[in-house]
Amino acid sequence: MATGNQFGGGRHFLYHWFRRETVRRALKVAGIVGPILTVINQYDLLWNLDFSPRLGFKIALTFLVPYSVSSYSSARAYMDKERSG
Repeated sequence: MATGNQFGGGRHFLYHWFRRETVRRALKVAGIVGPILTVINQYDLLWNLDFSPRLGFKIALTFLVPYSVSSYSSARAYMDKERSG
């Protein structure tokens, strides 16, 4: 069974999640992937100019997903690098 110490603990993970390098990289990824996914997923609403608060929320989530994936993978990579040496 895995313990918190084996994975560096939650606080250590959050430290890496919010590192300047991690945030900067995640913003770049979200800035590239977010618009692409938005166009793919919301093309009909955007084309018809059918804007609403619901669409705004969906677009925000569309940007949040690549940001979160990038942040998670960066934080795990930093932790793995520390663990290996």
